[in-house]
Amino acid sequence: MAAVGVYIVTDGEIVFTAQNLVLRLQLANRGEALDAPFSSDASPVRFRIAPGASAGAIAAALFDQALIRDASLFVNYARVEGYDRRFEAGVYFLNRTQSIRQIAAILTDSSKSFISFRAPEGARIEELAALVDQNALFDFTGAEFLSLINDGAEAPTAFAAWAGLPERASLEGFMFPDSYQLPPDITPTALRDSLLRSFRERVGDDLRDAALEQNLTLHQAVTLASIVEREAVWRDEHALIASVYRNRLAINMPLEADPTVQYGLQGARGTWWPQITRADYRDVISPYNTYLHRGLPPGPIASPGLSAIQAAIYTEESEYFYFRAACDGSFYHNFAITFDEHLQNAC
Repeated sequence: MAAVGVYIVTDGEIVFTAQNLVLRLQLANRGEALDAPFSSDASPVRFRIAPGASAGAIAAALFDQALIRDASLFVNYARVEGYDRRFEAGVYFLNRTQSIRQIAAILTDSSKSFISFRAPEGARIEELAALVDQNALFDFTGAEFLSLINDGAEAPTAFAAWAGLPERASLEGFMFPDSYQLPPDITPTALRDSLLRSFRERVGDDLRDAALEQNLTLHQAVTLASIVEREAVWRDEHALIASVYRNRLAINMPLEADPTVQYGLQGARGTWWPQITRADYRDVISPYNTYLHRGLPPGPIASPGLSAIQAAIYTEESEYFYFRAACDGSFYHNFAITFDEHLQNAC
């Protein structure tokens, strides 16, 4: 004898009340399984729902990625609660501490999925690439990102022209330091463009034009700002440190900036910013070593923040040509006009 399904019709949609009732009764005894996480591993897991995927296909994928233990239970729960008609295509970040109930609810709104990424002030592009690798949510490697922003890469034409970039120059210095909320399906190119867009929006035409009025391209101004960023610990010293370097540039005096020597080492000592010695001032052979070469180095050495860029362009006027760390451990600096005064500031 064939089974008889009791149903009603609402707004043209057939609702099988008897079947739903049976499933709901079955689920009533599976509360513990519905609320149990797969494990205590809270590591993020990238999960994608393809357009048009059925509840069964979604459940199978969740099972294959060790996010749920029972695919049939997931399907039945989704059907009873109506999630099977609300699952949304997109990328989600799940973890194995979440239950079937929690996962089903999450998979109805992909707009809540995003990648948090912090580009710190004073970081080299290699350090940004390492941060990409440390973030399990990205679907690409730091090396893939670095290949788009390193020497020889082709920068977006409009940005390169606006910033005065030399041909095929690195984008060092232009990956604007900030906190970003990124879409889960972001690509290496889109990440590069997001950081460049933030740079252009935050720096703006006024700062760029002010640099040009001083016969500086924005690339040159950012180069100076990157040195200031690496030298200063406190933002309220940016403008004064910038004044020292601008004063030196004005008389063709070597900048003699320690961070440029560190940059010239290119990580040879196991870190990007190692302690250096006086011997390194002469022994580190690099066009970035401002003890060996007068004027600005070929390009930025790190990502300066807005404060350092403003300081490099709207520089505080001073008569100082020297500065060195104060002896009180405050990370502030003592400034001097003459070399003799500079020597007297030694600890």
